[in-house]
Amino acid sequence: MNGMNGMMSAISANCALKHASRKIAALSAVFALVVAMPAAADDEGAQAASEAKLLRICAAADEAPYSARDKSGFENKIAEIVAEAMGRKAYFFWSNKPAIYAIRDQLEMKVCDVVMGVDTGDARVATTKSYYVAPYVFVQRKDSPLKITDWKSPDLAKAKNIGFVEGTPADVMLNQLDLWTSHITYSRSLSNFQSKRNKYTRVPPQRMIGEVADGTADLAVGFAPEIARFVKANDKLRMTVIPEGNRRVDGEPVPHHFEQSIAVRKGDTELFAEIDKALDIARPKIEAVLKEEGIPLVPAPPRT
Repeated sequence: MNGMNGMMSAISANCALKHASRKIAALSAVFALVVAMPAAADDEGAQAASEAKLLRICAAADEAPYSARDKSGFENKIAEIVAEAMGRKAYFFWSNKPAIYAIRDQLEMKVCDVVMGVDTGDARVATTKSYYVAPYVFVQRKDSPLKITDWKSPDLAKAKNIGFVEGTPADVMLNQLDLWTSHITYSRSLSNFQSKRNKYTRVPPQRMIGEVADGTADLAVGFAPEIARFVKANDKLRMTVIPEGNRRVDGEPVPHHFEQSIAVRKGDTELFAEIDKALDIARPKIEAVLKEEGIPLVPAPPRT
């Protein structure tokens, strides 16, 4: 009996030891989980804090001079300046599509939070105060005998080959002056006669400006932000800002100067206010970028 009692005592002791071991293991697991939970929460908080320090920008990867993956676009530089004024870091979400799709495919899908260089008042988004005014311009060779300063200049009728982009103010005004038919074939040749039907077709700004420089065309009418870099790089060329005050035959105005803003999603009121405040701080640096780019600084129109 003593032997049996001893054996039973040994078995009981062994079972108790195993039970205690399991209990310790279970408690250890619970303790490990409790300890790990704050760490996970801390990681999430750190990630959120890190993201809060970013200004997430929708950007075209290959649409110089506006934007390029190497950040050489002037809008990329301005975005970095604004982010710095906000105490944030610029983070670009690059797209291989043209920037005209950025609002639909990136901003609305919440891939990113801002789009640079949107016309002030664009109804699809909330637009900040403008940070510059982008005019349309005439580009000629400096040695050209033609004196063209506005749409009333008589020498417009003497120009051989005028380069322009369809659907822009130049398209409207050339139609009104009965010059559209004379120059549309040349202008379409600049994009190698690619059809614009159901797709975005860009007239290469380098080519349009280059053909004025080499004498193929007497005049180009372009959007200053798109062509200023290439005009500035060629000392044979000059650029003239087209004045406002142009009207269609029915009296409706044809704007040639467009205020440019940063777009955010409607409802992003905190971000909107933060960017608006930062633009005041960043304005001198923004103007320095525009001057370096060669974009004429045009005064904003008076508020009505």
